[in-house]
Amino acid sequence: MVKKSYLLDTSIILDDIQNIPHLYQNGHNRLFISDVVIEELDKKKELQNETGYFAREFFRSINSDDPIKSHHKIHKIEGDFLKEIIFSKPPYHIPIILIYRQNYKTIGLDHSLNDTKIAEIAKDYHLTLLSNDISLKIRSLARGIKAQSLFRDRVENPNDIDFWHHFDLHKNSDLSSLKNDKQFMKLKDWSLIEIDEQDNTDSALYFTGKKHFGIKLDGNFEELKLDEILEACDPYIKPINLEQKMLYAMLIHPKNRVSIATGSTGSGKTLIALQAGIYLVKKGIVDGIIYMRNTVTASDKESELGFRKGDEAQKLNYFMYPLYSAINFTIDRLQEQSLAKRIEYHGDVNTIQKKDATEYFLQKHNIEIIDIAHARGITIGKKFVIFDEVQNASNATVKLIGTRIGEGSRILFLGDWAQIDHPYLSKFRNGAVSLLQKALQDNILAGIQLRQTIRSDIAAYFGESF
Repeated sequence: MVKKSYLLDTSIILDDIQNIPHLYQNGHNRLFISDVVIEELDKKKELQNETGYFAREFFRSINSDDPIKSHHKIHKIEGDFLKEIIFSKPPYHIPIILIYRQNYKTIGLDHSLNDTKIAEIAKDYHLTLLSNDISLKIRSLARGIKAQSLFRDRVENPNDIDFWHHFDLHKNSDLSSLKNDKQFMKLKDWSLIEIDEQDNTDSALYFTGKKHFGIKLDGNFEELKLDEILEACDPYIKPINLEQKMLYAMLIHPKNRVSIATGSTGSGKTLIALQAGIYLVKKGIVDGIIYMRNTVTASDKESELGFRKGDEAQKLNYFMYPLYSAINFTIDRLQEQSLAKRIEYHGDVNTIQKKDATEYFLQKHNIEIIDIAHARGITIGKKFVIFDEVQNASNATVKLIGTRIGEGSRILFLGDWAQIDHPYLSKFRNGAVSLLQKALQDNILAGIQLRQTIRSDIAAYFGESF
């Protein structure tokens, strides 16, 4: 194997510090980093979000007792300083060569100054610049600098991921006989099953029009009589299409612990998740609902939590619109049902700040809102956790939150894999598509893609016409 020399951009580290051992390949490659990246990471480490966490993790991992050595094996350009630092995160012990340049050729740029400095180092030392910042990659390639992106866990064609499987079964056959079907036997648990019933005359086989729906679980077909489930559970807001009904039935299933549900705005994923959580609380299956989402949006500094006005709760409210929208839609329907509900849920409904009716609803149903930055270091016991906007979370964050789930808890990941706001992720590589991919393979994960949307006429027009 030919040894490669990579210069790491800030985006590679902030994506996931596990990228470092992945690239090092047990010594088969050499890793470099510039002083510009160190400065950028230092500025990020105080942020109370995913970005700040990875910046801190990087500095914690190089804070070892190993001496930082001067490096003489690389031909040093005059005026530069080279030091070998050690990335020490058991079981890894990885040398990284730090290049510090006092005087860059590039000065005085108002835009992309740091990117240009990083590219300058890559060019002068004939290194392959590794960056998930596509604009930096393109600019570098245009200047003749070797540049690549690191797209671990990329999922091709996420739209093709489908959990539904269709079978034909004669009406005289028992549904349990499906377990002997060769195609059924190949399916993983939590596969979604649709059965078309068949009958026959003396000379022809035909479909009766009757369908059965269910899941594969523990090797068997388990029928889910969706309308009967909804009648028995009587949620505040009833699902109105097959996908929503199946999602609700899956979420309240006694054996379901981990789910991923994706769908665009208007598919009802947050609304149905809320109804399922309320049922689980009412039945004492969980003690409450925890709603969390990633507060990192694009590279817009003003959109980060710390730059909002108000105290921490008020800042977080800006990012909780999907939850408040679902709550307030539910309250509107409850108020329409009876005078008693209008009295119970009295006062104003506000989708941004928790006031009156919305606040009462949150308290009554034990709904708690947590920023993912504050979920680190805790164990979440006997809660229904809704992690929304998971497409804007890296796999490392998904892992971090997943490992917080304690006994008696359930977690549902929600998102729209095509709606990416994170600067280092794409629709082919994000927490949502990774979970969808794993849900195709792993028995512990239940998955569904909601493809039907319920929109106003105006929303439908713009969605279809533009």
